[in-house]
Amino acid sequence: MSVAVCSSPVFSPSSSLFCNNKALNISPAHQNLTLSHSHLTPLASSPSAASPTSPFCLRLLKPPVNSVFGSDSGPGDCDRHLSLGSVLKRKRPTRLDIPVAPVGVTAPISLNAETLREESGEVEREGDEFSVYCKGGKREAMEDRFSAITNIERDPKQAIFGVYDGHGGSRAAEFAAKNLCNNILGEIASERNESDIEEAVKRGYLATDSEFLKEKDVKGGSCCVTALIKYGNLVVSNAGDCRAVLSVGGFAEALTSDHRPSREDERNRIESSGGYVDTFNSVWRIQGSLAVSRGIGDAHLKRWVISEPETKNLRINSQHEFLILASDGLWEKVGNQEAVDIARPFCMGTDQKHKPFLACKKLVDLSVSRGSLDDISVMLIPLRRFI
Repeated sequence: MSVAVCSSPVFSPSSSLFCNNKALNISPAHQNLTLSHSHLTPLASSPSAASPTSPFCLRLLKPPVNSVFGSDSGPGDCDRHLSLGSVLKRKRPTRLDIPVAPVGVTAPISLNAETLREESGEVEREGDEFSVYCKGGKREAMEDRFSAITNIERDPKQAIFGVYDGHGGSRAAEFAAKNLCNNILGEIASERNESDIEEAVKRGYLATDSEFLKEKDVKGGSCCVTALIKYGNLVVSNAGDCRAVLSVGGFAEALTSDHRPSREDERNRIESSGGYVDTFNSVWRIQGSLAVSRGIGDAHLKRWVISEPETKNLRINSQHEFLILASDGLWEKVGNQEAVDIARPFCMGTDQKHKPFLACKKLVDLSVSRGSLDDISVMLIPLRRFI
């Protein structure tokens, strides 16, 4: 898949510097694709292997009658009908940008052939610790990413999750998916005082931003939301407009606040630093281009688009049912309480096998049905298993 077109809701259409056609090169190290034997036909290596009775024999079957390759003529007429001019051009399926799992984690995510639906640009993952469903929008390339690290320090009650919404390309979101959670864990490991965990998370965000800006030819940026579960505590952080919503006994509680230039405190911060905020097509933007005020990357606007997250820390209890992490492709069309109401029956039933994933998919489909053209990523994390 290629990078976003200029009609992105994050970037102003007039900002042509955010558009390019460079395709993402997916490293084999971050995917685990498998093909069954039915996909492969061995080549004959000897006359015996090519015999009519050999299972390795390659046969060209006679085309159906009146097909593009043949007609109701005799068998010998098939060659006359097999020509380039008669072959229908097959439409190339949409290329898929695969969300990349972190490198060197305790329990790395592997995406196999069954999780990828190339024609529709979908990515899905089901598991006991979390479920996620991503669907590409109008852009040629999917710019959303996600990451998950479970069983931290061999403890099944420790994990960290993230959803990343790229803009101006997928490179920043991909970098954040590979590095942010690991950087946070590294900072927490060096922190002796548990009360300073919020500061450790902040350092993880700042370090990831700094590392990305040192990359060659850096372009674009990414909004981020992360959820760390450690020793029964839930630590949620965000930079940008990805959002975390908690179900507390069926009531929705937003644990993050979107970072947009329209927020009074964010606008004041930007203007006090010498920037300006105005509207384009009824959307508030920084310097006339970017519609979010915090995130990873955005080197050309780094003076105003900071990577410092806002963090909320709470103790998980029996009333905390599940957590939704999602990109703004969901939240622009679906409200917080509405999302919880839709997801709760799938998460709180007696038979929960694969149910959280169905909730993710239902939420994505609802946003699409209401006209969302953005990439949409929804991750659902059952919390009672971490108590």
